[in-house]
Amino acid sequence: MAIGVGGFGGGRRGRGTPALAEINVTPFVDVALVLLIIFMITAHVMEYGIEISVPKTKTVETTTKELPIVQLSKTGDLYLGKEIVNIHKLVAEVRTRYPGQETVFVRADGQTKYEILAQVLAELGAAKINPSLVTQPDSGGSSR
Repeated sequence: MAIGVGGFGGGRRGRGTPALAEINVTPFVDVALVLLIIFMITAHVMEYGIEISVPKTKTVETTTKELPIVQLSKTGDLYLGKEIVNIHKLVAEVRTRYPGQETVFVRADGQTKYEILAQVLAELGAAKINPSLVTQPDSGGSSR
C-alpha cells in the first residue's frame, strides 16, 4: 500500500494547479525595516557633521587691527566699541571711525530684546553694511 502525497506527476505542482503568481513580501518588509533602522541611527550623526578641532593661535600685536564691534547690553544700551552711541547715528559713526569697512560685528547679550537687535540689523542693512553676529561656542558638550 502506497500513499501519493504530492500529486500525480511526482513533481512540485500537479497538472491542474496554476503557477504561483503572488509575490512574497516578507523579505521586502525585512529589508525595508533594516534600512529604516539604519537611517534612524545615522540621521542624527549626519545632522551635526564632522567634528573638527580648529588650531589655536596667538594673536600678534602687529597683525591685529581694530574691528568695528557693535554691542547691545541686556538693558538695550548700544555701544560702538566702548562708547555709547545713538541708534540713529550708528551708521554715521561706523563710517567715520572705520572708513571703507563693509562688515560690522554685532555682539548682543542673550537677554536683549529681539526688537532692539532687529532695529540695529535693519539700520546696518539699509546702509549696505554687512552685520556678522558674534556667538560663543557651547562648552557644555550638549548639542540641541
